[in-house]
Amino acid sequence: MAPPEISAVMPVFNARETLAEAIASIQAQDYPDWELIVVDDGSTDGGGDLAMDLARSDPRIRVRRDLHRGLVPALAAGCAAARGAFIARMDADDTCAPERFSRQLAWFADNPGGGLCGTRVRAIGGPVRVGRRRYIDWLNANTDHDAIDRELFIECPIAHPAFMMRRDAFEGLGGYREFDGPEDYDLVFRFWRAGYRLGNVPETLLNWRETPGRHSMASSRYSEAAFRRLKRAWLDRAGIGRDRPWFQWGAGEVGKRWLREWPPGEMEAVVDIRPGKIGQEIHGCTVIRPEDLPPPGACFVLIAVGTPGARDIIRAWCADHGYRECADYRFIA
Repeated sequence: MAPPEISAVMPVFNARETLAEAIASIQAQDYPDWELIVVDDGSTDGGGDLAMDLARSDPRIRVRRDLHRGLVPALAAGCAAARGAFIARMDADDTCAPERFSRQLAWFADNPGGGLCGTRVRAIGGPVRVGRRRYIDWLNANTDHDAIDRELFIECPIAHPAFMMRRDAFEGLGGYREFDGPEDYDLVFRFWRAGYRLGNVPETLLNWRETPGRHSMASSRYSEAAFRRLKRAWLDRAGIGRDRPWFQWGAGEVGKRWLREWPPGEMEAVVDIRPGKIGQEIHGCTVIRPEDLPPPGACFVLIAVGTPGARDIIRAWCADHGYRECADYRFIA
């Protein structure tokens, strides 16, 4: 039997209440050439038995049952069993629109250098926190590769349960990596660093369920500090601005978190627009005005601000003064 075009990988741990609906949304895809690999990660709520029952009535569904080892080993097991040219992620508490697979395949057809794409997403369940809504609005605004490149060090720009990846590229990059940080964001960075194009299909094709106990809300691997560690590591690995002195723009709450965590001497100075801050020292860095920055090409600026609208204002100032985004500065968060 020829392998399917798409292998959907769904880790399951104690998600019996939502599992049937998630699987039904895969079965409803208007692109029929898929298989679904359900990895039961030691569920104790009967979810694994339910998956087995559903698989008996649909030969496209395969179920692997393991002891509870956690999300990344479950993902690795599912992806290792994949036979398709593309791997699509799916969570057991989410649902997707019938056209999700066909629209993502169309994105790959239009982007020959594409390695990974997602879709716009909608929050369901609830209540949805303000920060979560802001993140989803930001993610949904970044659909093309250039926008994702610009925003890459702010947050993970593609929703993990919406991932679709070229399997050969995924395997060539070493698959998921288990470490003390977010495995999905790390994988996005590796696709980006290897030169693959990234994108989000500009239709809302995934319903992303908000639940208080979801893994990404509870595990320290997904804490703000863990995200900053990963971003710092990739700034180094990618050699961003390393031929020039680094400056940080931002001495507010977001900026101070970064300033506390940089190695000593990493930053030449910190930029702030508040007159009362100029000349002070914050975490070992002297505060300077934007006008005191070296000229474009003589420095690299990492901009860590969280006030709504601040990024647009700073981006306009940089453009007016000849600083080019990604070449002379990047936003971080």
